[in-house]
Amino acid sequence: MAHTIHVDVVSAEESIFSGEAEFVALPGESGELGIYPKHTPLITRIKPGAVRIKISGRADEEFVFVAGGILEVQPDGVTVLADTAIRGHDLDEAKAAEAKKLAEQALANRDSKIDYAKAQAELAAAVAQLAAIQKLRQKR
Repeated sequence: MAHTIHVDVVSAEESIFSGEAEFVALPGESGELGIYPKHTPLITRIKPGAVRIKISGRADEEFVFVAGGILEVQPDGVTVLADTAIRGHDLDEAKAAEAKKLAEQALANRDSKIDYAKAQAELAAAVAQLAAIQKLRQKR
């Protein structure tokens, strides 16, 4: 039997994934992180993007989009506390494209009284979600 690590991916709304995995890959604040069993303890922020979970005994990976959050790694467990998390099969490309368009319009309209930091964060999340959808398509 392969060595595994317990993985929990949760959002404010619900638990998205809980189970044993061979490895986890996700977008850390300073770049892509790969977590294997017995990893050195770590706490870091994560950027919007795809969390890939390789489940023992399965050829495919579990795929979850996160819109930022916190990652905690212990030698026997990984916890992803996501601002927003969406299962790969629940991603909606049209909705993400519309969110990107609206954020770009808000940033382009310099006369409006918008929160530019919020608009930039929404744009980054929409772009990351579209990229995650493309990755998921390539895996299939």
